[in-house]
Amino acid sequence: MKFLDLAKVYIRSGSGGGGAIAFRREKYIEYGGPNGGDGGRGGDVWAVAVDGLNTLIDFRYQQHFFAQNGQHGMGNNRTGANGDDIILRVPVGTEILDEDEETVIADLTEIGQRVLIAKGGNGGFGNAYFKSATNQAPRRANPGLEGVERTIWLRLKLIADVGLLGLPNAGKSTFLAATSNARPKIADYPFTTLHPNLGVVAVDGAEFVVADIPGLIEGASEGRGLGDLFLGHIERCAVLLHLVDGTSGTLLEDWQTILDEIAAYGAALEDKPRITVLNKIDALDAEEQAFLKDELEAVTGSPVMLMSGVTGAGTVDVLRALRAQIGDDRLRRKREEDHDDESEPETWQP
Repeated sequence: MKFLDLAKVYIRSGSGGGGAIAFRREKYIEYGGPNGGDGGRGGDVWAVAVDGLNTLIDFRYQQHFFAQNGQHGMGNNRTGANGDDIILRVPVGTEILDEDEETVIADLTEIGQRVLIAKGGNGGFGNAYFKSATNQAPRRANPGLEGVERTIWLRLKLIADVGLLGLPNAGKSTFLAATSNARPKIADYPFTTLHPNLGVVAVDGAEFVVADIPGLIEGASEGRGLGDLFLGHIERCAVLLHLVDGTSGTLLEDWQTILDEIAAYGAALEDKPRITVLNKIDALDAEEQAFLKDELEAVTGSPVMLMSGVTGAGTVDVLRALRAQIGDDRLRRKREEDHDDESEPETWQP
């Protein structure tokens, strides 16, 4: 299934039905009077966050969503039927933006959360509504209100606890594959990762979600490489994991490049808690590891961790450091802990 995190959608709520002009005409009833019914209400357009979706690919094949119009009123005081609502089912973490792609209409961050994005028009009054002591035979009725037609954008920002940052081939996908059941594509050429990947990692009885996004290069904020299109997927993360390739000959420049690009992107990404890791230490001897670690700590002003995603060295320590930065309200307990091994099995009964 192809990953899609931005979609343009055209919606229209239903128009209300018109009121009816009718009079009661029956034998032996001399003054029947008006009995025109009201029109039905037009359908609404709703957006609902549902479980089981992690892409907006469905909206590539259908961009137009029109709710049903209300039916017109009829004689004998019959009210027209209301139009059916239409529901846009989107993944959790979807932002609904106005046509300018800047104004946020709603942000659906929880399963089952729903928002009204286009209200249906009210039905018009029939002539029975206008009957009064001074106007006992009104010959007027209201038309129904028109529905709302608008263009909106759906932008998906994945719900993750940890976001991976780094240049292409910094080892982000290797780290995700080594610590979770996710199987991202791994190769020795730049831009192997073309779409964000999610993985659930576990350490010390707790689980959290890690998001791997395509690597950034210098000038990504200006559209170079894959640009910064996918940085939105780490806006909701509690902590960022910055991987620096230890085998690169421009270690400090690589670290600074990532910082410059997330600062140019905005959204306060540079202010998020960030853990810097010197990766690929399996290709370095002890002396090189110590030298590069000291150099990197001198420019970052914070501790730098050592890790190798290929051999697994240092990965547990990195996961524990990440876990310490994530609030308890975001952590999930491992399912195995929900079962007490010492409890006696229940006896079977028919």
